[in-house]
Amino acid sequence: MSVPPGELMAAAPGRPDTPCVAVCSTTFDEVCRGCGRTVVEVAHWVSMSELQKELVWQRILSQGYPRRNK
Repeated sequence: MSVPPGELMAAAPGRPDTPCVAVCSTTFDEVCRGCGRTVVEVAHWVSMSELQKELVWQRILSQGYPRRNK
């Protein structure tokens, strides 16, 4: 998905601040099995812009993450 420069996307209402589900595992690659973020995204989440976070959210949701137990 491409977003024009300077265009902010609002976070979905009611969505958690972070995709973390406290099931952290990056065994065999660089992607967390619980939330779908890369190790770099996890490490830098608190310093990422809202737009950067939204783009990560959109990607991981399209991939079936985060995997929360319901």
